[in-house]
Amino acid sequence: MRDTKYTAEDFMEGQVLLFDKPLGWTSFQVVNKVRWLIRKSCKIKKIKVGHAGTLDPLASGLLIICTGKFTKKIDEYQGQEKEYTGTFTMGATTPSYDLETEIDKTFPIDHISQYDIDVATAEFIGEIEQIPPVFSALKKDGKRLYEYARSGEEVEVKARKVEITDFEITANRMPELDFRVVCSKGTYIRSLANDFGLALGTGAHLSALRRTKIGTFHVDDAMDIPTFENFLP
Repeated sequence: MRDTKYTAEDFMEGQVLLFDKPLGWTSFQVVNKVRWLIRKSCKIKKIKVGHAGTLDPLASGLLIICTGKFTKKIDEYQGQEKEYTGTFTMGATTPSYDLETEIDKTFPIDHISQYDIDVATAEFIGEIEQIPPVFSALKKDGKRLYEYARSGEEVEVKARKVEITDFEITANRMPELDFRVVCSKGTYIRSLANDFGLALGTGAHLSALRRTKIGTFHVDDAMDIPTFENFLP
């Protein structure tokens, strides 16, 4: 963490800022807030600010924000491996694969043993094919997938290859399973939750998510908005 205040020149030349995104905020809201604070405190009319990898409003954790000339590094950071922790709730599905939408189906879970969980977990390590959630910001024919979903239109979403380097269940409190996963760019943890439920002969959805690492950057080194304000002129 810094021990000196930022200057206008610092932000223009380029900074990599690590934020711990709070629940309920979109990544875009954090970027807008940071840009506004920089412009106001440094009396800058225009400054480039962007983030390196979206986090859903229902997720918390590490958000990399780049300013000025360092916005050119965004693609580099987006492409790096990411680590997440969170919770799958077994025995129920939602259309969005998380808590954005209501539960639509329930399934029995009594047949699931710890052995079954261990076997299923191992199946997801390595290169896998994954279908992104229809409630996502991916575009098809110039339109966001979630726009199709919210209007009730059916749309075909193609599977794509992603890499799961590490995946473990860290606590079993059925129907809740806590997990840690290390994965490539483009991996949807919501889809992983849904597919994990299918692998265990039940349903599942993502009920908590926190991004802990992007490449060598760790959420333990991240700050919140009030802390950032303390470093402004």
